[in-house]
Amino acid sequence: MKKHVEYSIINIYAGKRTDKNKGFVAETLGGKTMTDKLYELMDWPGIESVVYSEEDKPQTILGGFKLSKGVLIQTFQPQASAVKVKFKDSRKIYDMELADEEGFFAVFIRGKKKVGDYTLIVTEDGIERQMLDPYCFEPIISGEDCMRFQSGTHYEIYEKLGAHPMERQGIEGVNFAVWVPKAIRVSVVGEFNQWDGRRHQMNRVGDSDIFELFVPEITEGDLYKFEVKMRGGLVLLKSDPYASAFEVRPNSCSLVSCKEEYVWNDANWLEQRKITDYHTQPVSIYELHLGSFKRKGKKSFYNYRELAPMVIEHVNALNMTHVELLPVMEHILDESWGYETTGYYAPTSRFGNKNDFKYFVDELHKAGIGVILDWVPAHFPKNADGLVNFNGYFLYEPSQENKREHKRWGTYAFDYGKREVSNFLIANALYWVEQFHADGLRVDAVSAMLYLDYDRSEGEWTPNIYGGSENLEAIEFIKHLNSIMKKRNPNVLMIAEESTLFGNVTGNLEEEGLGFDYRWNFQFMNKCFEFFGCDPLFRKGIYNEFLNTAVYAYMEHYLLPFSHDEVVHGKHSMWNKMAGNEEDKFHNLRLMYAYQMVHPGKKLQFMGNEIAGELEWCESVEPEWKLLKKKKHAGVMQMISVLNEIYRTYPAMYELEEEMDGLEWINNTSINETMVSFLRKGKKPGEELLIVCNFTPVLRENYKIGVPYKGEYQEIFNSDDNRFGGTGAVNANKKIAQKDPCDEREYSLRIKLAPLSVSIFKKVNQ
Repeated sequence: MKKHVEYSIINIYAGKRTDKNKGFVAETLGGKTMTDKLYELMDWPGIESVVYSEEDKPQTILGGFKLSKGVLIQTFQPQASAVKVKFKDSRKIYDMELADEEGFFAVFIRGKKKVGDYTLIVTEDGIERQMLDPYCFEPIISGEDCMRFQSGTHYEIYEKLGAHPMERQGIEGVNFAVWVPKAIRVSVVGEFNQWDGRRHQMNRVGDSDIFELFVPEITEGDLYKFEVKMRGGLVLLKSDPYASAFEVRPNSCSLVSCKEEYVWNDANWLEQRKITDYHTQPVSIYELHLGSFKRKGKKSFYNYRELAPMVIEHVNALNMTHVELLPVMEHILDESWGYETTGYYAPTSRFGNKNDFKYFVDELHKAGIGVILDWVPAHFPKNADGLVNFNGYFLYEPSQENKREHKRWGTYAFDYGKREVSNFLIANALYWVEQFHADGLRVDAVSAMLYLDYDRSEGEWTPNIYGGSENLEAIEFIKHLNSIMKKRNPNVLMIAEESTLFGNVTGNLEEEGLGFDYRWNFQFMNKCFEFFGCDPLFRKGIYNEFLNTAVYAYMEHYLLPFSHDEVVHGKHSMWNKMAGNEEDKFHNLRLMYAYQMVHPGKKLQFMGNEIAGELEWCESVEPEWKLLKKKKHAGVMQMISVLNEIYRTYPAMYELEEEMDGLEWINNTSINETMVSFLRKGKKPGEELLIVCNFTPVLRENYKIGVPYKGEYQEIFNSDDNRFGGTGAVNANKKIAQKDPCDEREYSLRIKLAPLSVSIFKKVNQ
């Protein structure tokens, strides 16, 4: 680098250096002109570190400085031919002089008593433009912020890191901040600086690993990334981990999002949520993929605001209580369905901006529908500009090779042992609940988090300190997550997608449980597919094993899922999983759906299951909604709607759903007939519902079944009803219990037992 000694700014460098050999203090050496001493007195190391973009605290070199004899202004403007300074309190314009030919300019204004506000007038390629100096603004991230983040307890860290439009000193701009350990230098780059990492070098906050810079006059919609320079000269270009908006895929730039705050209108819903105990209330969830629920065309999507009324109409038609959205966090690959998250703090731009998504949630709440979000803290994709090797080393992912990769998915695990990484995820969970009013999170791939040997062969993993396969750091992370979520948002649902034999997933944290509210019941789902996919002639051979799902229904708090994962990749649609010919498939499907509703546990159905279509789900194509014009397909959807209405209407279906007292067997030993009967019970005696299931295609007239009380019983539901597409073998008239012992009961009924059906009876008098 060429050293210049002939300029008239010699008094600039006649000051004593700071203890870091950068910048200047107010004391001068008598104000003498010492041209011959200039080279020795200039802070060339500091200037050189800025020019070579290797400075982690550029604000000690750049910006305005008050000296005892005047004011010093320094700026680095690569490719500028001239730079001038204009102060707000003066009409005079000062020419800055070139201290280094790479573009380092400086001027000393003798006699000026304070720096004040000023504007830089920069000439590049003959074009003159005015700009405010970003190095005139003090950092806003405090030492306390850094300490809380380092300890993993800064639960609002997203308010500090990322890009935040704000007004500073009366100036509109954006405050950028990012966590990058081991970095020599970090810059924010974008179209506003020609993607030149030399122009907006960020300041390290104290001795932390957080870098920050306020850039004036950046506006909503501006693109940006972070340029990270590592030892050895490696330069990385990274998207913002805390960005609240991104470009539409396949582009991956972070986006300065709107400053405007959304005005919520769901106060009544949130107040009601505070006093709702979902463990004693009906929860029936419609799992939904926004990208394929409704499509404008093959390549275009509806906006969140357009989708809201469509979703409300359909979910209300099904009488369900909640929707669960497949991940709406930003992702580049459509085929990942959102599970390869690239922007954890950003609703995907496919459907609009963050306020559009808030509108979506708001409208569903106003319509009485809860919103659960699928959330992915188990792994992240290897996109080069994403979290992977964020600082040139293993940062968000574990450094140990045998803990790092999920080979099945081609993704990396998170390093839960790093407090800052744990903080990133826990704050993210709180962000979706507290900023977007989500009513719950379905935590994806919990099994992959819990076990060191998950999807790894022998020799590909290392036991924990106790010799076991449990990932102790992940377990601690989950407990921390659920603890702070329940402390801040007690009635928000935390649901674990956990498929192994790991115990106490929904147990209390105080009793060494993981603290989830619900756990997906994979055993129920798999047994249903096995049983209803089996020819009825052979079902008696697996009868007892099938009914065991009800026996073990109270070991944890369960949710019964018929989810998206079961209708893709050659697993067949729900209709095609069923045994028999076309007609039998409809009978079995109605039977399976009805059995799910009468079985203890909360309920979940994936979109499209209700239309009984032949095709598997595809993320780029709408479900076959046109099938609803056909009677049998429309009948399945109507049946689901009626079942959900019954579920929500009768306390016996939900009040004791998670307690052993909520189910009483009447007959669970009729293997040859392959039928079962039981009571679903609420808190009040006499409100029981009688459930009778016939798992064979045999019509049984005048079938005798034991009941708990004498009096009249009325059938309120039959899956074989004509309106659902059945044969119509229903019990249209009330049935009177006779004093005729059966099933170890004093009283019994004689009913018509429709083939492949579920019937529900209620007691109508004493």
